[in-house]
This record gives sequence, C-alpha cells and structure tokens, in this order.
Amino acid sequence: MARRGEKKLWAFAEARDPNGLVALMRLWIESLRVRAISENTVVHYEWEISSFILWCHERGLTRPDEVSRPVLERFQRALFQHRTAKGRPLSFRSQYKRLAAPKYFFRWLAKQGYLPSSPASELDMPRLGRRLPRQILTASEAEKVLAQADLTDPVGIRDRAILETFYSTGIRRGELVRLKLYDIGFEKGTLMIREGKGQKDRVVPIGERALKWLEKYLLDVRPHLVVPPDEGVVFLTYMGVPFNPDALGHEMKKYILASGVGKEGACHIFRHTVATLMLDGGADIRYVQEMLGHTKLETTSIYTQVTIDKLKKIHDATHPAAKLRPQQVGGEEPGEP
Repeated sequence: MARRGEKKLWAFAEARDPNGLVALMRLWIESLRVRAISENTVVHYEWEISSFILWCHERGLTRPDEVSRPVLERFQRALFQHRTAKGRPLSFRSQYKRLAAPKYFFRWLAKQGYLPSSPASELDMPRLGRRLPRQILTASEAEKVLAQADLTDPVGIRDRAILETFYSTGIRRGELVRLKLYDIGFEKGTLMIREGKGQKDRVVPIGERALKWLEKYLLDVRPHLVVPPDEGVVFLTYMGVPFNPDALGHEMKKYILASGVGKEGACHIFRHTVATLMLDGGADIRYVQEMLGHTKLETTSIYTQVTIDKLKKIHDATHPAAKLRPQQVGGEEPGEP
C-alpha cells in the first residue's frame, strides 16, 4: 500500500480542485492549527491523512463523496494485511493511528457541510488493550545509567544534568528540550513546564541532586555552548542550538545501552521509571498524575499494575495459601494420615 512521502500530493492535477481531498485536507490541517492543537499532533495527522489520500488516488478516488464506508473498510483491511520491509504486520495500535486521521477528517467534513454525513462514523476501530510499560529501570539500574556520563567532558556534564532532570521529574523529552532558564525554580525546587501535552502548563518538583547538576551545567558548560543571541533554552547541543527531540532520544539511548542493564529505551524509560518508583514508594496516584501531566487518572493507573513488590507483600501477608506450610510438602494436605 502507499506509504507517506512516496509522492507529493500537490503533484496530482486533482489537487487544484477546491472540493478535492487534497484541498480539503489542507483546510482541515489549517483548522487544527487554528484550534491550537499541538504541532506534533498536527504533523502526525497530516502524515496519516496524506497516506490515506495517496491510497485513494491510486484507486481513482479524488473527492470526499467518492469515499464510502466500504472504501474505508477496504482501507482498513489493507492496513491489516500490510507487511513492513521486515515482513512484520502493523501493530493494532499503528492501524488505529492510521484510521484515526481519516475518521476525524471526515467528521470535520460533515460538520463543515462538505458531506451530508461522515462515512467513517460507524467504522469499527481496532480494539486497543492497555499495555504495560515494557521497560522500567530499578533504582539501582537508573543510577548505573546516570553514572555513564563522562564527567571529564563538558558534554558529559551536560548529559548528566539531562539524565538527572529526566530521572527526577519524569517530564517528556519535548518538554525538556523547550525548558527555558526562567523555568527553573532553584529556591522552590520546581520546574515550570510550559505548553505540555494538551497545551497545558504545570509545575513539577525537582530534587536537590538534579538541581545541583543543573547548576553545574549552567555555570561551567552552557556559557561555552551558547551562541548569541541567547534565547534562554536550557539545554544546548555542541553547536549552540536547542536539541531536536529525536536527536536527544538517540543520545540518551546510548547511555542506557552503555550501562549494561539489559533494557531498551531512551528518554521515556525515565518517565515510566519515575511513576513506578514513586507509586512503589507510597505516593498517592493523584500526585503522580499531576506530576506527569496526565489528563485522565486511567492513564496513570497503568503504572499501578507494575508495582508488584508491594502487592506481593500484601498477598503474602493476607492470602491463606500464599505460604507453603511444612506439613504440605510432598503433596500431603493438613489432616491427611
């Protein structure tokens, strides 16, 4: 099936049709930006709807009224049958994301009066299970990762400050790369996260150790990295510019691999780790929700399923069959001759 980026949508002659899929897609994307939807989300929808429109064009479908529910179901089957270059099927989560963009697009078209109703309104979406985080660091493993930064190198000091900030706060990588100098509250021990997911601001606590590493980086390293005019972004590359989120993830992944903990991940593994360790330590789930910036408590509650140590202790202390008594060894039950 067509992959995004294989062709330029505007190369089609039909792209000049004001009532065609391409022109209306542009209006929809513009409407998302007007509504202050995050740029990452807008780009994601733009990629996915472009992929769908390319698929439609390959089948001679260029206008919204030519796309019926059977067409969308055919697209859904194509996603299910698609195989990657390595021969793997798309995960149901990936299939869901590919279908979500057309579903929202056609809903918008119906609301704007371009269609009498959305052909995707009754489309059955793939069911998504609640997945447990696959990779979580223990406290000792996290310390091993942090210890990989080379403190004889200014870049290593910067990276140690980044690692400490991730481990202390659990913020997203996109939030970290946007941190400004005035967002750090050294006296109160806080970070101001501006326009996090959902365009929401929040204040999160940051520990003393992380603040000490931040202070060392800001005093000893950042002045040698910054290139005028200084826009106040906290973490800079060796070129003196803010990090690209993907590039930051690549750098953090190196430290996890070098640590030898045997777990895969990059920036987000610290987010999983912070939530799990705090809940294991007795933190109220609503405080963890606030710290991570989750809109719904259900999103945070997924971490309660991986804090097994405390559950195991309670099980051992309260379940009558949790402990094997001496008289039960060898298959004998209490009271048997």
